[in-house]
Amino acid sequence: MQPATTDDPRTDDLRVVPAQEAPFADVEAVFGTRGDPAHCWCQWYKIPGSNWRSVGDEALRGRLEAQLATSDSGPGLLAYDGDTPVGWCAVEPRANLVRLPHSRIVAGGTPDPDFDDPGIWAVSCFVVPRAYRKRGVGGALAEAAVAYAREHGARVLEAYAIDPTAREKVPAAELFHGTVGMFERAGFTEVARPTRDRAIMQLRLRD
Repeated sequence: MQPATTDDPRTDDLRVVPAQEAPFADVEAVFGTRGDPAHCWCQWYKIPGSNWRSVGDEALRGRLEAQLATSDSGPGLLAYDGDTPVGWCAVEPRANLVRLPHSRIVAGGTPDPDFDDPGIWAVSCFVVPRAYRKRGVGGALAEAAVAYAREHGARVLEAYAIDPTAREKVPAAELFHGTVGMFERAGFTEVARPTRDRAIMQLRLRD
């Protein structure tokens, strides 16, 4: 997916709302019509790999729209700068992400391997259009994801961050997970390092 988040200072006017409370046209404006987000619609972890190629862009868009219309716990948050939608963050129960246990980033790394546990939530994706990057949108979304998960009964919030300090250059397309520094500022701690530049971050919200 397209680069989605940075460690830049936040714009004061940012506000974040549950995406199901926003017009779907605002979600569409963030995902756009070009680039990886428009070909994924935050469905990558929700469709088994064997079925992924058989689902077209329009069906993926329809799946996200239906998920927003029927869920009261996720699947995401929308950031606004004033009245302009400027970013998306996927946050929901980890059990919804059927492909996640098979991801090389996560498999064998999480200290909470029961992927059916409804108390464990995940932040799996950020999307910020190019025009709105370097304004702290990702950081604002990460902090809002913590509050949202806590309000909806999550016990643990997990994220799968890239560590840009561990590589000479990070391809832009890999930043959609968010960065280690961004999650640390939102209160997460590193609990595993599946690869040199990938960290599993967690925040315990309650016992």
